[in-house]
Amino acid sequence: MKTTNPKVAALLNKAEWQEEKKKLRAMLLECGLGEDVKWGKLCYSLQGNNVAIIFAMKSYCAFGFFKGSLLKDPEGILVAPGEHSQAMRQVRFTQAQEIDALAATLKAYLHEAIAIEKAGLTVDFKEKHELEYPEEFQVALDGNAALKAAFEALTPGRQRGYILHFSGAKQSSTRASRIEKCVPTILAGKGLNDR
Repeated sequence: MKTTNPKVAALLNKAEWQEEKKKLRAMLLECGLGEDVKWGKLCYSLQGNNVAIIFAMKSYCAFGFFKGSLLKDPEGILVAPGEHSQAMRQVRFTQAQEIDALAATLKAYLHEAIAIEKAGLTVDFKEKHELEYPEEFQVALDGNAALKAAFEALTPGRQRGYILHFSGAKQSSTRASRIEKCVPTILAGKGLNDR
């Protein structure tokens, strides 16, 4: 399996999960998807739209579908990467034999993901528009027009990140402290994790 992209070669040559990444990669390339490195991960696309991703964590190697929530998943193998994940779904592996055992299922899911992309289907991100602002943040927005304008200028994903961060605190004093620490970043037009 030769590759001309040095970024891809570098990721494939990393010691962790090497065999698993190569098996998953071969499956993805058989389907004619474009290959690149995005976010430091092996990413596969169709006509410029992301379809799947391979990435390694400490305890598992994952095969992710960007629009995985639209997949049927009759085998029940897909998991959301986090509790607030709306679109991404992944299959996690701890050894290469698991990939071999699920090869037919993974290929079927992959073909379905490609069909979803070709059909132009999109994930309905309802939750982004249904966020409840913590009372402390609503008070801060109401009392500071510049903060309100800056927050509304952020992308929906960045807004969501802040709201989830603020809402994650159980105590009002902690929520207020988090909000106070984030005000300069919001005013600078940056997301919670932007540098």
